[in-house]
Amino acid sequence: MKNPLKKWNQISLVKQIIIGLIIGIILAVAIPEVAKPLVIFGALFVGALKAVAPVLVLFLVMSAIAQHKSGHQTNMKSIIVLYLSGTFLAGLIAVIASFIFPVGITLVKGTEDLAAPGGVTEVLKSLLMNVVDNPVKALFNANYIGILAWAVVLGFAMKNAQDTTKTLISNFSDGISKMVTWVIRFAPLGIMSLVIENITTNGIESLLNYGKLLAVLIGCMLFVALVVNPIIVYVTIRQNPYPLVFKCLKESGITAFFTRSSAANIPVNMKLCEKLNLDKDTYSVSIPLGATINMAGAAVTISVLTLAAVHTLGIHVDIPTAIILSVLSAVCACGASGVAGGSLLLIPLACSLFGIPNDVAMQVVGVGFIIGVLQDSFETALNSSTDVLFTAAADYRKQLKEGRITKINKVA
Repeated sequence: MKNPLKKWNQISLVKQIIIGLIIGIILAVAIPEVAKPLVIFGALFVGALKAVAPVLVLFLVMSAIAQHKSGHQTNMKSIIVLYLSGTFLAGLIAVIASFIFPVGITLVKGTEDLAAPGGVTEVLKSLLMNVVDNPVKALFNANYIGILAWAVVLGFAMKNAQDTTKTLISNFSDGISKMVTWVIRFAPLGIMSLVIENITTNGIESLLNYGKLLAVLIGCMLFVALVVNPIIVYVTIRQNPYPLVFKCLKESGITAFFTRSSAANIPVNMKLCEKLNLDKDTYSVSIPLGATINMAGAAVTISVLTLAAVHTLGIHVDIPTAIILSVLSAVCACGASGVAGGSLLLIPLACSLFGIPNDVAMQVVGVGFIIGVLQDSFETALNSSTDVLFTAAADYRKQLKEGRITKINKVA
């Protein structure tokens, strides 16, 4: 028993996840009724990641700031610029693709009881209110903007604390990080279970009617992941970006695709940043922040589904309005996590730009929920992997300038 387990542990985690993925597909297709009870492992895996992530962020950020040495520069300004630029460009690419490949959709009902935000002001107000949320409530609801705000304030407040206090906080942070390692070791079993659940519960029949819409959505996200993001990274570090891009997609994107939760993927991204030898002071803040404001996938979803509604209704769109939509989708995407329902419930807000009534816009949201199995998976994979990608790009740029590394390929 020990020998097979030892051999299994010697295999890289990514290969273990791929094996779990293959086994999950085989079980779901061959013996679905027998495989169905195994979905509990997926729920446990995602639940464990979501449970540990808020506490990890609180103590990691608090510890990093409390022990931050004066004169040690972080890259947060560069990372935020990369986050916002990437989100805007993703929205712009989606708008351009929607004009090149116009898609009409069959509107569906069933979302009348959902409440969408009334405007950009309401989205931004919700985001700002999350900053001043009660700390216990923020932890309970996994409100990462609120958790970050309290962690930063507490970190600065404890900068002059005794070394024993700082050591205690650091030990808590290390202990929680160790717990994360234990949880992530169960990723192959969790992914296998999630695959079984997706195949046995959803199937593909309900998606066939929206094949063209899904093709545009997924095509835009893949283009952003494999073309736009690499260009942004190349401009940042002036080296071949693809080894780093593929590393992030492989080790962050795969788990995010199946968990469909940026929050659940925060611990995975933290471990990947550590593996890439990034600055802990930087990534402890940038990763949870990215899970909130770095939303390229959400910008694509909002733009594509909004313009699908526009094409369905035969509304003419000029170039200035299209550019405004790109900006609006980027702003809305940054506030998506502060609104129940995420990116889909921000579609009516974007639709209002073209005078589309709210009841029609909510039918577009209904279409979004139908294709959500794939749309949300690709969206989360893009969002989450890009958090690590842009954090690494900014950090490696600094390391290259300081002469600590000469080639990122050797690191990634």
